[in-house]
Amino acid sequence: AEDRKRFQELLIRIGLRQPANGLAMNLEQAIAVARDIGYPAVIRPSYVLGGRAMEIVRDEAQLTRYMAQAFIASGKNPVLIDSYLVDAIEVDVDAIADFDTVHVAGIMEHIEEAGVHSGDSACSLPPHSLDQATIAELTRQTCVLAKALRVVGLMNVQFAIQAGEIYVLEVNPRASRTVPFVAKTVGYPIAKIASRVMAGEKLASFGLVTGTLKHSAVKEAVFPFARFSGVDTLLGPEMKSTGEVMGLDRTFERAFAKSQIASGSVAPIGGTAFFSVKERDKAAMLAPARTLQKMGFELIATGGTARYLAEAGLQVTRINKVLEGQPHIVDAIKNGGVHLVFNTTEGAQAIADSFSIRRNALMLKVPYYTTVAGIQAAVKGLEAIRAGALEVAPLQSYT
Repeated sequence: AEDRKRFQELLIRIGLRQPANGLAMNLEQAIAVARDIGYPAVIRPSYVLGGRAMEIVRDEAQLTRYMAQAFIASGKNPVLIDSYLVDAIEVDVDAIADFDTVHVAGIMEHIEEAGVHSGDSACSLPPHSLDQATIAELTRQTCVLAKALRVVGLMNVQFAIQAGEIYVLEVNPRASRTVPFVAKTVGYPIAKIASRVMAGEKLASFGLVTGTLKHSAVKEAVFPFARFSGVDTLLGPEMKSTGEVMGLDRTFERAFAKSQIASGSVAPIGGTAFFSVKERDKAAMLAPARTLQKMGFELIATGGTARYLAEAGLQVTRINKVLEGQPHIVDAIKNGGVHLVFNTTEGAQAIADSFSIRRNALMLKVPYYTTVAGIQAAVKGLEAIRAGALEVAPLQSYT
């Protein structure tokens, strides 16, 4: 499962799809592979944990800069270069297996898109947007992988879904950091059962049944950014979180709202929401912006985003980017005039230009979201909070 070449051969043999990819042992090979599969691409060293030295590269110059770090992390093993699946949904699956039986314990849909490390992304169990046919196919592919790898005990699979197609990103034939979250959600001791299976008991003897959950659980990551000056808050394939929290309720929206509160993000019930998003994300901002306006929020945005929202009929005030001179958005954040920050960006220059927005929002404890899916979930969570109080109930009442 960790040997990239052998894993690719296994997937071909069992008929499962993975993103276009290639292996490289030096920079020349890496450049050739990237030119063949196209940019953006994901660099993935072999035998690393936490996504160490993983990076999304968007051109040859960026590839050249990051390959040296990737080769150090990979040692004598090859570096895998994957095609980056734009706008894909990432899914984590935890399962228990022996040679005869596979039990899928939990299928978790990430809130952030593929490309954000699974340890840093919020996720929901059960999936909040996948249809039953997709869930059934994820279950089937997980079972095929467990039997092909001859897993005994726990296994974690990471999938990406793009335009209805399912791709296998990687398989970890071990316990994942998501196991405690899944166990609390489904209500039975996954790690204990897997340990007994590894010791020789048959999985079938435990009588595990995959039922339909009547509640929703959301895992949210907790980050240490505020403790390190000058650190950017943008998420990527290398893991940055140092903890996680869990929100439980009868609906995804309410569970997500609880997870945000637990992670220290104080949701405002009114005020001013700031939007500055890349061109590809502008259309996806219309629904959240309309919802916030109906809730009484004032909308402000930088030039291009403000123009797009205004042309769609929204009342929005344009505010300067930092480079456009004062008064600008960072001034507004520092003066307490911004209560929500929605900022998506890509490209080295755009990321550098918007760094001060994210950093000041962090230090002044203004809730901020840097992905489309995170923004959409946050607004739904705000709606849930405004609709009524979030009741507290014991864990056992859900399971």
